[in-house]
Amino acid sequence: MNSDSETPRLHHPPRLVNFPFNPTRLPFFYGTVVMVCGTLGVLASAPGQTVGVSVFTDFLIQAHQLSRSWISFAYLAGTIASAMLITRAGRWYDRFGGRWVSAISAGMLAVVLTGMSYSAVIAESVASILPATYRDHTSFVVLTLGFFAMRFFGQGMLTLSSRNMVLEWFEQRRGMALAFIGISVAFGFSVTPPIFEWLIQRGGWSWAWQTIAVVVAVYAFLAFCFGRSKPEDHGLLPDGPFAKKDRKTHAETLSGRQFTLSEARRTYSFWVFTFSVVMSGLVLTAFSFHVVSIFADGGMSRSQAVAIFVPAACVSVVVEFVGSWLSDFVKLKYLAMVQLVGIVMLSLSLSFLSPGPSVVFVVLGMGLMQGMFGIISGVTWPRFYGRTHLGAISGFSTSIVVAGTAVGPYLFSVSHDRFGSYQAATLLCAVVALMLLAASPRADRPQ
Repeated sequence: MNSDSETPRLHHPPRLVNFPFNPTRLPFFYGTVVMVCGTLGVLASAPGQTVGVSVFTDFLIQAHQLSRSWISFAYLAGTIASAMLITRAGRWYDRFGGRWVSAISAGMLAVVLTGMSYSAVIAESVASILPATYRDHTSFVVLTLGFFAMRFFGQGMLTLSSRNMVLEWFEQRRGMALAFIGISVAFGFSVTPPIFEWLIQRGGWSWAWQTIAVVVAVYAFLAFCFGRSKPEDHGLLPDGPFAKKDRKTHAETLSGRQFTLSEARRTYSFWVFTFSVVMSGLVLTAFSFHVVSIFADGGMSRSQAVAIFVPAACVSVVVEFVGSWLSDFVKLKYLAMVQLVGIVMLSLSLSFLSPGPSVVFVVLGMGLMQGMFGIISGVTWPRFYGRTHLGAISGFSTSIVVAGTAVGPYLFSVSHDRFGSYQAATLLCAVVALMLLAASPRADRPQ
């Protein structure tokens, strides 16, 4: 069988599909429960996201006696490695469904977090049986493997399966479902760092990861009990009672041709939308990773740098709510253009950052970019290419996006080390975003 051929989803015995209860017997549309369950799944991926990992960086440096550059490189290597497997894992989604993949991914993430809490002990134990010349590299290898597993099961599979599971239950109301996910995740991720920091201060970094692992394991159980893969598995249809024949949505929202991954990759729009999301993830991760240094170069303090995320999150929530509602009525390429304008605005304002108006443009650019990120990365694939091979298609795109988020911080570091500022990297990002903006008017839904 060729590598691009997709395996059809397994037909589970009825006792497994409807275990522990049959959603058709409930007096309401079960898609609302799936929407809540999927949202909790994306929130449960926080420990594997950069926003969650970054809180533990300084403690890992101290525990493993590694420099910040080596920790960053271990994170880069682990993230790139995870990106290479996400496409294959997306096919698992198509085969087994969102309920099973989400539950298993959360369970594995809980195991990995527990292992990472003992990473210093593991590294020391392995080093004790190796020749002295190899002992200095043991911690690097252990952390690289840990970061790989955290990124694969957290940012990769848990996020992908939880979001796609929700999108399978909604078609005409996909924008509404994404608005709920986006707003919940925006607020959830904004409080993740202080919550993780509180846990660390309360019981230490190892105890904090163990506590978070328990919470993620609880979600794995909830996903197994309340998650459901597709409405058709239960004799239901997407949107349920919310579906209206005369609802004036855009024609793009209606079911169309079911593409395979190989067919999707041959379309122009696939690459325009994929690289738009890649650039958004790259710039956002790089900016978050180096935010204190970037603001220091612009003559501002650490407190000013950290405070930038609050107003940006507020703008992002408004943009995502409005954009999600509009996504049911307009072509997606127009929303992608808004996202690219945000990337250009953020990149240029960082290139010439100083106290004053440029900070306002940082907030606006970041808000536009973040607000559209969830919409473009979520709605595009089921709308343009159908739900039959959704896991494989979204998984392949996600693998490229994850790789981009790993490259971003390193690209900015190279720019600063070589030229003494981040301007070369930020201007390069602005140029690439402008090129994508010029290409986006032709990025219509493939026929």
